[in-house]
Amino acid sequence: MVKLSARLQSLFNMVTPGYVICDIGCDHGFLSIALIEQGVCPFAYAMDLRKDPLARAREHIEEAGLSDKIELRLSDGAEELKKDEADSVVIAGMGGNVMMHILENGKEVLSSVKELILQPQSELKGFREYLFKEGYRLIAEDMVEEDGKYYPMMKVSPPGEINGENAWAKKPEEKDFLYGPLLLKERHPVLYEYLQRELGIKNEILSGLPEKRHQRAEEVKESIHLIESILEVW
Repeated sequence: MVKLSARLQSLFNMVTPGYVICDIGCDHGFLSIALIEQGVCPFAYAMDLRKDPLARAREHIEEAGLSDKIELRLSDGAEELKKDEADSVVIAGMGGNVMMHILENGKEVLSSVKELILQPQSELKGFREYLFKEGYRLIAEDMVEEDGKYYPMMKVSPPGEINGENAWAKKPEEKDFLYGPLLLKERHPVLYEYLQRELGIKNEILSGLPEKRHQRAEEVKESIHLIESILEVW
């Protein structure tokens, strides 16, 4: 049975049991393999833009004896996914801007899924702002630390989906877009560690700025004040 990293295990935990999964950017295919092996999903589509990762995924899938349960596709984002094929879509391990591009280009087909599990590696504020603006419903959030890196992730339902809860406030605050409304609400312990680290980094940046960089200093001070205000009421 395949052993997952902390990051992949957290993504695994977000998938709704019984759903057909599509992993976009599947890399080695370990997430799809684990979901099938442990009986969470009945079938999986594993997709990647590059041939080499798909070749490695094929080797691992064959070793696990799951070639009849996991279909591999060479695909740019959701391009090769057909409407109503998957219930749950995972897009993880990419920059936020790349993921926004995938969501934009795949709007039609992704509107037919029940949930999307998203783990952007960068541009987090802009990515969350995009989801809110486009009408994605926020269902759950999680965050893990692995090898010194922090990985926030979220489960959303596509725009137009009326079922399920929505954790977005009508007017989310700046801190919600920066750090995640549910992570903040639930006082997630890994977010607390991340904020502590960020506070230290920003204080170092501020102390190292030359006096003439007034605008940059003010921006850093605002970030420090926001983090301090969050930690004060933790």
